[in-house]
Amino acid sequence: MTGLLFDIPAPAAPDIPGLQYLPDFITEDEEKALVEDIDQRPWLNDLKRRVQHYGYKYDYKARTVTDDSYLGPLPGWLMPITQKLSFKPDQTIVNEYFPGQGISAHVDCVPCFGDTIASLSLGSGAVMQFTNGQEKHDLYLEPRSLIILSGPARYEWTHAIPTRKSDVVDGLKIERGRRISLTFRTVI
Repeated sequence: MTGLLFDIPAPAAPDIPGLQYLPDFITEDEEKALVEDIDQRPWLNDLKRRVQHYGYKYDYKARTVTDDSYLGPLPGWLMPITQKLSFKPDQTIVNEYFPGQGISAHVDCVPCFGDTIASLSLGSGAVMQFTNGQEKHDLYLEPRSLIILSGPARYEWTHAIPTRKSDVVDGLKIERGRRISLTFRTVI
């Protein structure tokens, strides 16, 4: 990963069963094309951050997905990513985070989504925190990296992005920029 003035090695994923971390899942050119596609589409301001829904719209207030929330098949510009995944998602949420924005600790809706969830980071990196009881692990999600949650990582660990403007990784302070995450799931 290239920082502002330094290189740091790719982080190792914490030893959490079912957690996979894949740095450089896409190329810089693929990342640039995805961001351009995303920025041409309308954003919703349903939350403190902007979002886009594809496949199905997730109802944050009811914490559910229903048959009438179906928006249509995933758009073609997502296919190069979904074809590289080990499962067939039919729902994608695009989240935009600016420095100082994050997401609270949660487990993705168990009765709504299948056994595997994947999330691709674009633009800027950020630390994701995983918590299970008293056990806590941090993982720096580099730009263009993919995390996959299944098994215990999906159901027994919460994950969160702390609300802050920078992260400390291996003793180095890394300022956050605009980060876009694409979360891929399968509706039950």
